Amino acid sequence: MYLQATTMSVWSPVGDTPQVRVDPGRAKVGFYGTLDLRTGHELVSRSPELTASASAAHLQCILDTFPNLPILLFWDRAPWHHGLPIRQLLAAHPRLEIVEFPVAAPDLNPQEQVWKQSRRATAHNHVRPKLPQLADAFEHHLTDHIFHSSFLHDFGFDLVCPFLN
Repeated sequence: MYLQATTMSVWSPVGDTPQVRVDPGRAKVGFYGTLDLRTGHELVSRSPELTASASAAHLQCILDTFPNLPILLFWDRAPWHHGLPIRQLLAAHPRLEIVEFPVAAPDLNPQEQVWKQSRRATAHNHVRPKLPQLADAFEHHLTDHIFHSSFLHDFGFDLVCPFLN
């Protein structure tokens, strides 16, 4: 996430064109998000960089949040989702299994809809002057909303694993 505002269509009175101020800086912050497909709750980690080490830290957060459950995580193929820190964490925690989405298939990934809704609600046409304020608003939106997904039903997981309902 950058402080630079992205724009989208908005209604305004004729002759009163909305203005979106743009920060010329390139400061950014990254977010990791994991959608619990059963409940719609989002688990969020903020990171200055998206790296294998930061990805492993987010995976550890997932493990800590669900300490006694086996976890099946559907993940995209981002380059920072691979590397030694992740292989080490997976070896140490066999109850966590990762299934990767196919290449170039963001429509399959329910997390992409979470990002889209949250950016629309907080980052488009924003007027926050500082990146930490924008990042806080984005994170609060992620954690304060329920994001329903039909993923389990669409792919038959609710039939195979009825305890997921």
